[in-house]
Amino acid sequence: MVASLVGLAVALSGCATSPSAAVPAAAGQTATRPAAEQSATPSAEQSAPQTPAGQVPGLPAPDVAIPTDPSRLARSLTTTTAQLRRAVDDWVSDGDPGKGQPPEPVVLLALHQQRIYRYLVRNPKVAARTYARLPKALAGPAKDNVTAGRNLRSLVRPISGAAKFRVQPPEPADVLLSHFRRAERKFGVEWEVLAAVMFVETKFGRVRSPSHTGAKGPMQFMPGTWAAYGMGGDIQDTRDALLAAANYLHASGAPRDYRRALYAYNHSQAYVDAVLLHARQIKQDIRNYYAYYSWQVFVVTTRGDRRLTGP
Repeated sequence: MVASLVGLAVALSGCATSPSAAVPAAAGQTATRPAAEQSATPSAEQSAPQTPAGQVPGLPAPDVAIPTDPSRLARSLTTTTAQLRRAVDDWVSDGDPGKGQPPEPVVLLALHQQRIYRYLVRNPKVAARTYARLPKALAGPAKDNVTAGRNLRSLVRPISGAAKFRVQPPEPADVLLSHFRRAERKFGVEWEVLAAVMFVETKFGRVRSPSHTGAKGPMQFMPGTWAAYGMGGDIQDTRDALLAAANYLHASGAPRDYRRALYAYNHSQAYVDAVLLHARQIKQDIRNYYAYYSWQVFVVTTRGDRRLTGP
């Protein structure tokens, strides 16, 4: 049924009734730009340090080089994750996740954490050596994130030419959280699973381009599936789309059998595993929801990863 997948900055097919096939990697949105078309060409992600004017000192620059040594990687991931959790705590307690976008510390630290995980996804042998050097409390989550990323990346065909993707900022984190919980109350599908699906499909609604199969909206529904489960709503409306996704997952077996329900949503065991791993992380610590919400969107190209959103 469903499958336009953008988690870890990749995209698959959309709400379809046939197994999903590998398709060109897609893009998501930035937290600061209005809706627009962003171009992607197969140029590798930058690695030279760049510190924007006015950036808070001590925060990682958006394109600072990622360590390649397992010991240094472990230290960087440990420090970054601890700082990100504190920044999320400050945002939730002193800011307002129900309005606007994440503050700069959350944005920069989440991006750095995401880029570390993307490096580990691409380098399995380095990842295995890095796990052994992480604190026990972080080793498990790290394995979950890398495994999920590797599963999703296996479903992607890198783009080799120019491509354009329509993107827009997501709704505020706590507004989305209220939509997730409303859908959970109505259909009994855990909000963390719905959040993980939306994270994987469109990076929380950042991607607005239809999939190559014609799937649309923040939860990537094919028109026929939407007609059956959209309950008369607007396929592009976030609240309507989340209710429809919960409706479809419930009809497909959730919450009794999430694996069956998610397989109906996207006919890929790699997809199912990735969604459940991300959902588990959100259940274990709600700060992971706010971190995932702040992750940016990348495109996988034949010459490396290309970031299309963020600072």
